[in-house]
Amino acid sequence: MTSRSDTARERFSDYYALPTAPWDIGRPQHAFVAAGDRIGGRILDCGCGSGDLAIWLAARGHAVTGVDFLAAPLAAARDKARRAGVEVTFLEMDALAVGEIPARFDAVTDSGLFHSFDDAARARYVAALRRLLEPGARVFILSMSPAEPGEQGPRRVSEEEIRAAFADGFTVESIEPARFEVVPGIAGAEFSPGGAHALFTTLRRA
Repeated sequence: MTSRSDTARERFSDYYALPTAPWDIGRPQHAFVAAGDRIGGRILDCGCGSGDLAIWLAARGHAVTGVDFLAAPLAAARDKARRAGVEVTFLEMDALAVGEIPARFDAVTDSGLFHSFDDAARARYVAALRRLLEPGARVFILSMSPAEPGEQGPRRVSEEEIRAAFADGFTVESIEPARFEVVPGIAGAEFSPGGAHALFTTLRRA
């Protein structure tokens, strides 16, 4: 199984050791809720964290698999799903290895994972999605936009970078301005009022 770098594991483990990770707002990001009618079938939630988006999608009647490379948020996700009374399959694995999953999916959701990759990992992630998905499957990504000022938090990803990253094997259906809500009051995670500026991308496997 492919592994993320020890540095990435340590960074995200440190965030999950806080009382609340900055992105752990207790519900799906609004961009996914607004697009909910377009996200259906068998869904893979990449970088699912503590499971809020995966659980919300499962509660809407979809078959959902969530993947994350850390055990702690997955344990929280399984507990949340149990308390919500929904079934979600949670897998501890690196998102760069999702191309090895034998199941097939109609949609992939990515809430804040894509923008965490460096250039090399980004290319591997896209290649894994290309192997995983059959023509017609859709990918929904919420990522930090260059419109967000400052340098704190994850790297910003421009529309041009998104189009270039997915140029082979995917069709860009839309890239729309959005916001990425975070938990207030966490040092190093202070962003614009109303949520960090983001881009919500919809892609179709060609």
